Amino acid sequence: MKRFSNLVVCYLVLLVASSCQKGGTPAEQLAAESLAAGLSDALLLSYSSSNWMGALPDQSMLHHLSIPGTHDSGARHEPFPGTAKTQNLSIGDQLNAGVRFLDIRCRHFNDAFTIHHGAVYQHLNFDDVINACKSFLAAHPSETIVMSVKPEHTAENNTTTFEERFLAYVAQDPALWYLEDEIPSLGDSRGKIVLFRRFGYSGALGIAATPGWADNATFTINRPGYQLEIQDEYQTTPQNKWSRVSQFLEITKSTGYPANKVLYVNFSSGYRSILGIPNITSVSDYVNPRLNDYLNAQSTAKFGIIVADFINEDLSKAIYETNF
Repeated sequence: MKRFSNLVVCYLVLLVASSCQKGGTPAEQLAAESLAAGLSDALLLSYSSSNWMGALPDQSMLHHLSIPGTHDSGARHEPFPGTAKTQNLSIGDQLNAGVRFLDIRCRHFNDAFTIHHGAVYQHLNFDDVINACKSFLAAHPSETIVMSVKPEHTAENNTTTFEERFLAYVAQDPALWYLEDEIPSLGDSRGKIVLFRRFGYSGALGIAATPGWADNATFTINRPGYQLEIQDEYQTTPQNKWSRVSQFLEITKSTGYPANKVLYVNFSSGYRSILGIPNITSVSDYVNPRLNDYLNAQSTAKFGIIVADFINEDLSKAIYETNF
């Protein structure tokens, strides 16, 4: 759709510019030249990976969008190849590449959050993640980041609960966070981190994906006012994973833009177990090219949040361009 729109603008620019060569009064020629310049500027001001949400209207609802996401967003280190690393890009680089959903796994350790993938410390802390998001949003206030926060590994040496520690992080900059128990519009959440909560809490706090999250499954979570549809079948073969991802994409697309709030979250991540050892890249190497090709063949449609391993800007762009 965006490619078509750009072609139309190019055609109009050429048409108006050519009319400037066909005579007319000086005032008419000046008006035509101004119109051509304006149309050209409209084309040049099209969105990029760092600000694509800015091209969407404020009334756009997050559950009506296609949003690039990363699974285990902070996992860039591993003891053995294929066992724990899920991303090549840093948090900041992911955001600049168009990613707007982050999957942050926090170990509660010494009254702080350290970023883990299972038992593997990722040489990253929650402060680092927040600062990367804050810097990005300061530079790109038109954007929104949806952040999944989930406990990871074992808690140790703490004087607070996980939720108390999380709220202490929020208290450092409350204006940075959108913590309503609802799926917001872009207008309500621009410049903010929208919490997608995967930890227990006694009250209303963010989009509530806990309780009710099923392990290694496709499932539904019903909440007052909204519904979550999740595909997260991660123990799999490459072929089976792509089958589940593509089926879920078709389901998401077919639902259109209903008035009721249903947020689809489609994990394209997974691993194949080889002699009991996880092999992450065996799945991502198979799924990612197929996902990219599938999305590039689509016109404007809604595909929900697509959560990938080893995302790059090409795949991220293939996802977010289906909004246009």
